[in-house]
Amino acid sequence: MATTAEELGMLVKRAQHRHHRALTAALADLGISLVQWDTLRHLHRQPEASLHDLAQLTYQTDQSFGTLAARMVDRGLIERVPGPGRAVRHRLTTRGEQLRAAGEERVRAVLTQSFAGLGEEDLDHLAALLRRVLEQPLSPVSAAPV
Repeated sequence: MATTAEELGMLVKRAQHRHHRALTAALADLGISLVQWDTLRHLHRQPEASLHDLAQLTYQTDQSFGTLAARMVDRGLIERVPGPGRAVRHRLTTRGEQLRAAGEERVRAVLTQSFAGLGEEDLDHLAALLRRVLEQPLSPVSAAPV
């Protein structure tokens, strides 16, 4: 029996949800959420990113990310710095970098455990297939009349 696109979509979603729950638990005693750690990770990779860029990278709206960023500034995890013109950029603080590094070890451990049943060739094949899926543009699907 061939796997349907719907079944495959649900498997991908279940794997993502499983990772989200496990990563949230792994980061809890550091006092940061998964989205906060993801923000720290992106700022480590792209120092002085804008609020808009960080919102897109963390799959949030500008407004919701602005609220998150304000909380992270208050906690001393990131700081706002002036950018060109009126732009505001963000940067990791020393504490933010410490939490990013500690979180990175935990994230790596969770994902390594999650994919432990797959060999190197399987992982490469899965990654290649997912890249192919993500390269395909999605067209808007119109709703059928009810």
